[in-house]
Amino acid sequence: MIEASVVISKRGEARVRSGHPWIFRSDVQDAGGAPAGAIVRVLGPTRRVLGFAFFSDRSEIRLRMLVRGETLAPDFLTARLRAALAWRKRIAPIAGAYRLVHGEGDGLPSLIVDRYGAYVVIQTLSQGVERRKDEIVAALVELLEPKGILERNDPKVRQLEGLPQTVSLLHGEVPDIVEVEEGGIAFEVDVWKGQKTGLFLDQRENHLMARSYASGRVLDGFTYNGGFALQVASVAESVMAVDISEPALARVTRNAARNGLTNVTAREANVFDLLRELYDAGERFDTVILDPPAFAKSKDSVTKARRGYKDINLRALKLLNPGGRLITCSCSYHVHESDLEEILADAAADAGTAITVVEKRRQSRDHPILLGVPETYYLKCFVLRKI
Repeated sequence: MIEASVVISKRGEARVRSGHPWIFRSDVQDAGGAPAGAIVRVLGPTRRVLGFAFFSDRSEIRLRMLVRGETLAPDFLTARLRAALAWRKRIAPIAGAYRLVHGEGDGLPSLIVDRYGAYVVIQTLSQGVERRKDEIVAALVELLEPKGILERNDPKVRQLEGLPQTVSLLHGEVPDIVEVEEGGIAFEVDVWKGQKTGLFLDQRENHLMARSYASGRVLDGFTYNGGFALQVASVAESVMAVDISEPALARVTRNAARNGLTNVTAREANVFDLLRELYDAGERFDTVILDPPAFAKSKDSVTKARRGYKDINLRALKLLNPGGRLITCSCSYHVHESDLEEILADAAADAGTAITVVEKRRQSRDHPILLGVPETYYLKCFVLRKI
């Protein structure tokens, strides 16, 4: 199983000892002839064994640590899949859809496994897990007995590993549209072509949380499949679900009808422009929800992203009635929680209003965050109240 030994620098050794799972190309002193996707023994500069890792001969992330120490169990892959499933049964026992494996957070770097009822969608995002795809599929068939397994290996990140982008069936059958239930709401999911693997599963718990705070007239910006909009409809007077994507809004309309929700209206618009138009027209809301796509996909775009986040939150605060709630999110890793809090404070100041922090939230628990590895904490969610 162990195909080579790779020697890393003193700086790389420090990263391993700190618990960070990534070692970059600049810290690899000797790759030891390791082939692409191999499991390798990781040695420090004094040749002391530090642990074991997946090796990539293309990515800037040369090593993805599997374990620290001098041994790696031969059945580590199946054992970790079993452990991931056991944890999901504890934290999401009745969820219709959830993330079963979240890469490094489950000790299986660059592997994503999402479960949609009787169907499974996987992403193998590095050479290491790509080489073991057949083994992973066999283990999932044994553990879950799914009707079908689909690979959604279309993320651009695979190109960094020298891997092709592909979407294909790996086991059984997977229909074009899968129906799942989230918090008592039935959703149709396009697992073949939808964003991510079909649903924003990292917001699953936040969707349910929103019911506790939403009321009156609700505006849900960047609604996509209506994850927030449909969950809060039962406690709202009316819900305006806004997105720039016509296909997404068509899905929201169908999902609303499927659940007998007659107070949800889908509106195609640019959220930035619509917030201004609604304010100028004198419209006001009791709850505004903002769940935009990542504005900062790199460090270079942080300044522009900060302006974008301030803009939409400033406009949302102006639209809120006194006592209204703003549920606002950011999935930009490069905009940290403290940054977002500062942006929201600036937006409130410019809006001439005071806001209180009701709750701070993160990605759902089936998307675990590794302590000390900030890259695994990307989704921030603030619940605010306008005084």
